[in-house]
Amino acid sequence: MTSNQIPPAQQVVDEQNEGSAGLAQVTFRVRCETLGHGESVFLVQADNLHGSRIPLFTTAKSYPWYTTRTPLSISLPAASKSDSVAARKAVFYRYRYAVYRAGVFHRWEQPSDGGDVEEFRHHEGEDADVPMESASPPPTPSADDTECVHQIPMRLLHNGELYTVNDVLGVTAGPPDIDHIKVRKTFSSVGSLARRNSAQSAASLYGLNSNRTSSSAKLDSSDRSKKKKVGFAPQPAPTHQDVAATEATQVKQAVHLTSSDGLIVVSAFLPVHLTRSDGGEWSADWDYEALLSMQTHLRVTRIGTVKWRGWHGNVGGGESSESGVPLDERHKVEAVLRPFNCVPVWVPTSLFGEMYNGFCKGVLWPILHNVASVYSSPSGLSSGNAEADRHIEPYEEFDAAYAEYIMDDIAQGPVHGDGGREGELWAAYTAVNRYFTDVIIQCFNEGDLIWIHGFHLMILPSFLTRRIAMAKIGIFLHTPFPSSEIFRTLWCREDLLRGMLNADQVGFHLFEYARHFLTCCRRLLGLNYGMFPDSSGGHNLAIDTNGRHVSVTSIHAGVEPPVLHQVLNHSSTLNKVNSIRNQFHGKVIFAAIDRMESLKGIPLKLIGLERFLQRCPEWAGKIVLVQVGISAFERGDDYTKTRNEVMSMVTNINNRWPGTVQFQECAESEMRLQQRMALLRAADVVMVTTIRDGLNLIPLEFTIAHLDALSEKGRNDGRKRGLCILSEFSSCTRVMRGALHVNPWKISEIATAFFQALTMSEDERMRRINIASEFVTRVTTQRWALAVMLDLKGVQKNEDAGRYAGAGLGLGFRLLGMDSKFNSLDANSVARAYRSSKSRLILLDYGGTILANDNLDGLLRFQFVKKSRALSAPTESLISTLKELCADKRNIVFVVSGKERHSLTKTLCHIPNLGLAAEHGMFVSWPTPKAGGKRRWETLVPDQDRSWRSIAITIMEVYTSRTHGSYIEETEMKVLWQYRDADPEFGYLQSRELEDHLANVLRGFSVDILHGGVEEGGYVEVRPKGVNKGVVSMHIIKNLEKISGSKGKLDFALAIGDDHCDEPMLSVMRQIGRRATEARIAKKGGQPLAPLPATIALVDVSSCDEFISSHMQTFTCTVGKKPSAAANYVNDVEDVHEMLESLVKVTTRETVHSGFYSVVDLKSMENSGGLGAGGGLNVIGGGGFLTDTNADPAASTHSFGGGFSRSLSLGQLHSAHGEPVKPKEPAVSKNLNDFLGTIDQAEEEDDDIFF
Repeated sequence: MTSNQIPPAQQVVDEQNEGSAGLAQVTFRVRCETLGHGESVFLVQADNLHGSRIPLFTTAKSYPWYTTRTPLSISLPAASKSDSVAARKAVFYRYRYAVYRAGVFHRWEQPSDGGDVEEFRHHEGEDADVPMESASPPPTPSADDTECVHQIPMRLLHNGELYTVNDVLGVTAGPPDIDHIKVRKTFSSVGSLARRNSAQSAASLYGLNSNRTSSSAKLDSSDRSKKKKVGFAPQPAPTHQDVAATEATQVKQAVHLTSSDGLIVVSAFLPVHLTRSDGGEWSADWDYEALLSMQTHLRVTRIGTVKWRGWHGNVGGGESSESGVPLDERHKVEAVLRPFNCVPVWVPTSLFGEMYNGFCKGVLWPILHNVASVYSSPSGLSSGNAEADRHIEPYEEFDAAYAEYIMDDIAQGPVHGDGGREGELWAAYTAVNRYFTDVIIQCFNEGDLIWIHGFHLMILPSFLTRRIAMAKIGIFLHTPFPSSEIFRTLWCREDLLRGMLNADQVGFHLFEYARHFLTCCRRLLGLNYGMFPDSSGGHNLAIDTNGRHVSVTSIHAGVEPPVLHQVLNHSSTLNKVNSIRNQFHGKVIFAAIDRMESLKGIPLKLIGLERFLQRCPEWAGKIVLVQVGISAFERGDDYTKTRNEVMSMVTNINNRWPGTVQFQECAESEMRLQQRMALLRAADVVMVTTIRDGLNLIPLEFTIAHLDALSEKGRNDGRKRGLCILSEFSSCTRVMRGALHVNPWKISEIATAFFQALTMSEDERMRRINIASEFVTRVTTQRWALAVMLDLKGVQKNEDAGRYAGAGLGLGFRLLGMDSKFNSLDANSVARAYRSSKSRLILLDYGGTILANDNLDGLLRFQFVKKSRALSAPTESLISTLKELCADKRNIVFVVSGKERHSLTKTLCHIPNLGLAAEHGMFVSWPTPKAGGKRRWETLVPDQDRSWRSIAITIMEVYTSRTHGSYIEETEMKVLWQYRDADPEFGYLQSRELEDHLANVLRGFSVDILHGGVEEGGYVEVRPKGVNKGVVSMHIIKNLEKISGSKGKLDFALAIGDDHCDEPMLSVMRQIGRRATEARIAKKGGQPLAPLPATIALVDVSSCDEFISSHMQTFTCTVGKKPSAAANYVNDVEDVHEMLESLVKVTTRETVHSGFYSVVDLKSMENSGGLGAGGGLNVIGGGGFLTDTNADPAASTHSFGGGFSRSLSLGQLHSAHGEPVKPKEPAVSKNLNDFLGTIDQAEEEDDDIFF
């Protein structure tokens, strides 16, 4: 069949066979690795190639799997008695896949599309709870039938069942891979099933959940018999309150990394070596010992600075060639790096030196390693080496300066700290991160993963999320992370933490470091963490921040055995190994390679060796410690001190036991992978006695170098080799379980480790080597990277960019996750709806909404509770605005607060017609025209037995006495235990215990026990059951007729709150408004609404239907841009005041300022009897003043002239006495003077009002 005969792609409508035995629902999934850009795949029934094509779709998360949008209905053949068993088994459903390019048929699937069948064959059994019987292979096609045809045995399909068929494009051999989803549903007819599928297709076309459609989509006769409430759509099913719940019903799909996935790897330095010839030609080669130099099938772009002639920015001055690549040769370097997919970041060398040596190594490095005190030493020590002193000289200036602020608190200033030296270093750090941001943005393609490495770029996610919010960003730290008590000494601690939290995934090598990070976020930022569900049905450790879940991963890196074996087998490495063995012939060689800094614990190692030789002098001359020290000039005084101490100790040991320690100091460039592997191969035991260390791969490399010790030949070589002595403070200690673990601070343990390594039995040594080899051979660098990347790609990040919004300035910027339509409240829309409505309800929170929040500061909160400080009072302007709103008879205004009755009465009781709800709605005071005096209060729930209060207070007093910073707060109807000022971790543990204690003791009482986390104030509250702001909102709506005295239905609602206590009110009002909207849509036959966001807790609000107009417009708003049940937000309290003032102006603009009513107002007053004697608007006296009978007569100032009231509509006129006035017959002027005499001056003045 040629391409001209292929019809265009179109949507398929399954035809029903009259002789069908039923229908099976089948979802087709096909893995397409070979599809190019602009290509799509369609399913075609092989027996009807001219029939319809079924399109398959994919997403960024599910790629390369393409899936039919809805299950297809396959007619099952009707079995007759005459059919044999063999005949029934030979019935197949045959189909093919067609590849379209730009909407035009391109080709059929080919066997070459399949690749490795075993690799791609994928069976997801998570949803298949009924095993399928094994299917026999399809019959061999005939000689002339060479096309790829897929076949499904019809005997495997059953009526009314749901199946998923997993295919690989081009692979037709073997049995079909079918998942049986056992969800049997009875249908009244085949037609009802087809209609159900059609409705689901329409819903999925608009991105909606078909289960959330209105009842009009349920066309079954059984559903039609159910009686619905008139004018309203049915209540949504509560199972859909979370988007994740709907996703859980779908087929789970595993996360895969394919060759089409893009990855941007960002590090401070590129993993390449640059070389420049004397002729100015540049060349590059991979730095194979760098962790990020691994090769992969992914589309990887590496971004970082280049290293040439040592650490970039470490030596030289200005822009000289000694400190970096010359400016006029940078284009040559870029061309050399292009084949490596490496993009350099060109940073001024002086700026990079400030960042790297000043801030990263001088400030962050000691803090991250939890031992900042070891760097606080007097400056001015000389190494005795002129070359070393030349390198140290630039650092002596600021070493003494930052030694003070590393450990002490810094005075807050306009920049960071006090704006001194630390301000300059911080400015350099942020500037370098901005340079990286610009380059990443240039290289980023939509869908790429961004993987950031190292503590040099901790704030980089903050800059990236501001510009590419939808990118999935991960950051991995290869250093330890300190405890919160150490990390909080940094003046920029919040900025660093928020920078990391703007990523989607944070990775560490050990959970110990991850735990410290979680604790810092908890204690310093008040964030919660825990195990949260993911899209694949599992749970991930994550931090909950601003409506987002930041995943935390702890996976230790490994090494690449093939690369190390290649180096070990090189001839130069073998020659070096023999040379070292011959140099120390007959001795047991202990090897150690450490940087010359206090953190590495070299002096402790030497003291342990000395202690061992003192106790076991018989080993003197039989062992040798080869200690290689890597020069660490950037460490300044610490390097000098460590070097002098080590040299002195080596001299003393060698004087007492000659030849025991072989010490050699070299630059890092002189101890690369080849030299290091030669030493480790020659050594019998490796030692790592670091005080605090991040990633250290030397023990892993040593284990690889001695894997042959497990062989028969290795056992018989006469060497006791292959053991590691590891400090318990090194990261690899957790994965190298076969090593000898020591506490480097306990010298006797180091001495004992020397003795154990020398006297260990052969069986134990083999067992330890075998255990150590398990990790290094199983977890390679590629496997580590793959695990982290799979976690990053699997992060739940909605594809809708509107779900994420930015807030904050500068480094305080943070990414918020919220509803996609969560926008700033449009005051014009509110004003238009307010003006056209007749019955309005305005619900306002008190503190934090119309008044500044007194609960934000812990000290102020405590003072208010102890009544040592007066509460904040509303301003005169706010009082005036509320009075104006309450004066409008169409308005019902309520202030719903969590404060006590006396607090609200004291500040708001003098406002007429203002309703009050205290203690979250427990007490309600209905609007009254009387101002001042005592108000009448009603309780929302019956005032029952209060004996629970004394029991709760007694229990809380016990927890208060043992939890410092906690206190008890009592109100009329509730009791709170506040722990917001206590230690966050201990306070939370105590609150959980208190919560359980109260639940057991008070289970016989009608009370609710609520627990608010640290971000919500940190409290445990006991209050009467069934009391919250959502319940009182519904209570107010049900009593509208009692309040207003009219039977009109509510057609406008405005609810504004600011914190978690207001969420029930906002959630209820939004659902009430949604029901009115659904009623209008159902009446017009429009498309169903999108599902409600997960921030809304669904409740039954159907009891309010009879009080709500189907034309009601509802506005819910929260103060501050944060995840909320509200549909909109305003920035602060001042915006709320402006909103309320604008509503007042809408009411009074025509009536007060201009003296005229709008046509809408006139019509509404005419229809409601608002004109004339009975409507409250009359003409006063002979002057004809228009006024309101309920208002002050002096307020009316406009004269109508002639003793008549001005017609406020096209209806009849009334005199001052309310009698109808007959219009006079018009008189014809006889001359110009008569005409001019009829013009009244008052009329001219009235005309001026219009202009």
